[in-house]
Amino acid sequence: MTRIDFYILSSDKPEHADIFACRLAEKAFRAGMRVLIAVDDPQRAEQMDQLLWTFREDSFLPHAPQTENQQAQIEINSGEDPADHHGLLINLCSKVPKWFSRFERLAEVVIQQPEPLKRSRLRFGHFRDRGYPLQSHKIN
Repeated sequence: MTRIDFYILSSDKPEHADIFACRLAEKAFRAGMRVLIAVDDPQRAEQMDQLLWTFREDSFLPHAPQTENQQAQIEINSGEDPADHHGLLINLCSKVPKWFSRFERLAEVVIQQPEPLKRSRLRFGHFRDRGYPLQSHKIN
């Protein structure tokens, strides 16, 4: 069963969620996991692609948009079927992807804005009611 972690940021800025997602992807990559970062659309995928190159000066994360022809340790998904991914799904989408349960772990990044907080609370309750193992982490 998928383990679900909610990372609750103290910030209300969406860009802080993106940077945290990069840090989380880096940590998982260093631990040998494959990572899929899910975003809502191709424009957002391009933004994440650029951020993965620049979020830290001293870091290199091998990543790519998810396509049928290549496989990277970190891939960015904007709605495609995740194919054979099963490691860590970092969800930056406004909705939880229908195929999240294929993954060992799901990371939900929460920012302090009314709508994202409301969505996160609903997701937490939904997952809890279905018996998923849940963890919450407050990130300063």
